[in-house]
Amino acid sequence: MNVVKASFPGVSHENIGIGSTIFAVKPGDGSAREQAASCQKVLGGWANIANEYATKRYRSNLINWGMLPFIIPEGELPFANLDYIFVPDIKKAVEDKAAEIKAYAVKDGGLKEFTMTLGDLTDEERQIILKGCLINYNRVD
Repeated sequence: MNVVKASFPGVSHENIGIGSTIFAVKPGDGSAREQAASCQKVLGGWANIANEYATKRYRSNLINWGMLPFIIPEGELPFANLDYIFVPDIKKAVEDKAAEIKAYAVKDGGLKEFTMTLGDLTDEERQIILKGCLINYNRVD
């Protein structure tokens, strides 16, 4: 938190969320694609990071569970296992349909900047993510 606050002094425990994520080159293939997103969410998942998604269904399941389907280009990863990844203003990026999302790997006492995208999200998919999940999106108040 101190590393993040050095560059982003307005960040505090009151205005930041902490969740887990996984990286896979091409997740979502095989029989586990229907359950994988729900299992990740139950275990604190907030996002997946991939070079691409194997199926539209898997990507949709992530969105329906309120998780962010990040995409990064192939190549050397800007983060390693157990690194923290800080994504400032992600809600605004989703709302504003940002083409690229700036993120930072918190490592070696500093922030290593890298860029991700969310692919082609529909307006409805954006609203599902912003509401937290498909159940909240369809909830009648």
